[in-house]
Amino acid sequence: MKLSFLSLFPEIIQAYFRVGIIGRAVQSNILTIECINIRDFATNRYKKVDNQLIGGGAGMLLEPYVLDLTLRRLKDSRIIFLSPCGATFTHKDSKRLSTYSHISFVCGRYEGFDERIIEMYATEIFSIGDFVLTGGELSALCIADSMLRYKEGVLGNAESLEGESFESNLLESPNFTKSKAFDALYNIPPVSEFSSGNHAAIKKLKQSMANMKTQYFRPDLLRSSLYKDA
Repeated sequence: MKLSFLSLFPEIIQAYFRVGIIGRAVQSNILTIECINIRDFATNRYKKVDNQLIGGGAGMLLEPYVLDLTLRRLKDSRIIFLSPCGATFTHKDSKRLSTYSHISFVCGRYEGFDERIIEMYATEIFSIGDFVLTGGELSALCIADSMLRYKEGVLGNAESLEGESFESNLLESPNFTKSKAFDALYNIPPVSEFSSGNHAAIKKLKQSMANMKTQYFRPDLLRSSLYKDA
């Protein structure tokens, strides 16, 4: 799989893919990362990449001519723009995007994009929530990290995906460690049900706890599941 990031600050992207599980996927050639500096395509002597808004208004927009030159070099790629106007990224989007061979993220800055560039090039537009960031890099990395977990070979243990939050519209059940020191420090009784060795009983208990946790923290997930089943 190849991921391309179009950004004014590619060093943000590069740093992220040097460490952790995702970094190991790059080192193992499961994943190829391409960072494209939008400023490299500026045609003026000062490498200026912003321009004023038509009709006035605060702030600047990324120069569409420079973005057009940058985007033209992408071949056979799904192009994702990060913008507050986009659909909210979900768990299902993570799984779906993990099936593509090449995805490019266009990371905005300033007041965002000239609308014409979005209409010309966007395959999809995503937002990660109802809040505003100074740039699209963090949004792109959130999406990339989430979907890469579903790429074969990225996680050391594929079973880690089973029973996770948002699978089957439930939060993951509470987890506990085998920490005798912690239990002794606070005089906490061990979670005996999880230590019984009865895997069928443990699975049933986890399912029950996942339901209770979802009901308490995210009842909207249960409601949406009911609507789909209706």
